[in-house]
Amino acid sequence: MPKRVDHAERRTEIAQALVRAAGRLGLHAVGMRDVAAEAGVSLRVVQYYFESKEKLLLFGLQHLAGRFGERVTNRVRAAGDNPGPRAVIEALLTAALPVDEESRLFHHLYTSYAVLSVTDEALAAQPFIKDPDAAEITLIGLLQQADDAGLLQARTDTRTEAVGLLAMSAGLGTSVLVGQRDAESAAAVLRYHLDRIFGP
Repeated sequence: MPKRVDHAERRTEIAQALVRAAGRLGLHAVGMRDVAAEAGVSLRVVQYYFESKEKLLLFGLQHLAGRFGERVTNRVRAAGDNPGPRAVIEALLTAALPVDEESRLFHHLYTSYAVLSVTDEALAAQPFIKDPDAAEITLIGLLQQADDAGLLQARTDTRTEAVGLLAMSAGLGTSVLVGQRDAESAAAVLRYHLDRIFGP
């Protein structure tokens, strides 16, 4: 009797192969044959699950976003049972810093997706911005929660601070990725700005 194939698992395996291959070759250069070789399957299998490179790239982006969400969740759990809004914010911001193999790959590829979406019509037509928007909405909510609890400096504009912190985290991540600074100094910059926003 032929072995039953878990299609969701197979799609995930192919997405993981895409991430590994793109990490080596660059997102712009990786092809479906590269992904098939990385996954240890035939090109026809990749084409069966993903009719085009664009569909494969879009699924890969969703896979990356899901892995990042898991990373943030694990960091929040590590902060304790009731970490409070500041600890959750810090976990969210520092999770994107490229401090290990997984986070370096995430930052490298997510930035590549953003750049590629500027010129790739198929990617540009997708709601690429929805994940950054979701992070922004989450961060605004956490800052508002802290403000309601009297934890922020007076007259803090939670929306503006959220936008600034996310942009800072992304920029610091890139500076770590290219070797301009190390992860510890980048995390220290984020903590400095959180100290400024939160009250004594």
